[in-house]
Amino acid sequence: MVRILNFVCVALMGFTILALYHVSEKTRVAHMELAKVNAGIAQERSNIGVLETEWQHVASPEHIQQLAQARLGMADSASVQLSSFDQLPRRGADPAPLNNTPVHNASAQVSSPVDPNSGPDSGM
Repeated sequence: MVRILNFVCVALMGFTILALYHVSEKTRVAHMELAKVNAGIAQERSNIGVLETEWQHVASPEHIQQLAQARLGMADSASVQLSSFDQLPRRGADPAPLNNTPVHNASAQVSSPVDPNSGPDSGM
């Protein structure tokens, strides 16, 4: 009876060793796959950084101005060249602006104070 008990214990120990080896091998394979995925993520983040830098160059106002001048023949003209304060109606004068002449190529830039609570991330 003791020999049968010893044989069962040795067989059980052998199965346990095989099970632990199997789990160890699966863990090693999973670790290698994780390392590959992490390397791929790092490569994609690097590619994203390169693309963001390239986009900043392509979308820069200077680059757009160069393209507009080279391909569309558009010139950079200052706002002073487009409109004049002399053409604006005086306060209390005739409400018809510019003596009923159409305004061409007028532009204005109005700066508004930045309210940190009214931004797109304000939660409204």
